[in-house]
Amino acid sequence: MSEHVTRRQFFKVTGGIAAGTGLGVGVIANADAATADDAGKSVLPYTRKVVGVAAKMAVNTPVPFSFPDAASPCVAIKMGKRVPGGIGPDDDIVAYSVLCTHMGCPTAYDQNSRTFKCGCHYSTFDAEMAGQMICGQATENLPQIMLEYNSKNDSIAAVAVKGLIYGRQSNVL
Repeated sequence: MSEHVTRRQFFKVTGGIAAGTGLGVGVIANADAATADDAGKSVLPYTRKVVGVAAKMAVNTPVPFSFPDAASPCVAIKMGKRVPGGIGPDDDIVAYSVLCTHMGCPTAYDQNSRTFKCGCHYSTFDAEMAGQMICGQATENLPQIMLEYNSKNDSIAAVAVKGLIYGRQSNVL
């Protein structure tokens, strides 16, 4: 005697299997990222990265680097005047992820307008106002790279990210 499986029963069973498989893969993929000390934390630690020396940075010239990993292009900029979130001797150095928050296209820093512009869908972000989205398809500001200044050796270091890098559930993989 054959049993009849309803459409609803079929989708319940196959949906549950798919969800369980997806959760299992996510746990396995991130198994190396966390340590035993990180268990239970809601935010994983960032690895501090030296970006440059404040005195060697030219005003309004982007300094490229990657943070928090090699797949995350960023730039640091000495704006030449105090800006929100700025650090350094003049509180004028800021850094941002260059991945557009709309669809992850790389943005380019425009020195004339002091903005980041996305060539894919024309979103524009203000470098002097904490990466604020000015116009375009994006609905989020550019993720700002949190910097620390060491006055003893004049170094600038990336220490965290404010905002979520496009395409990620967590900035630290």
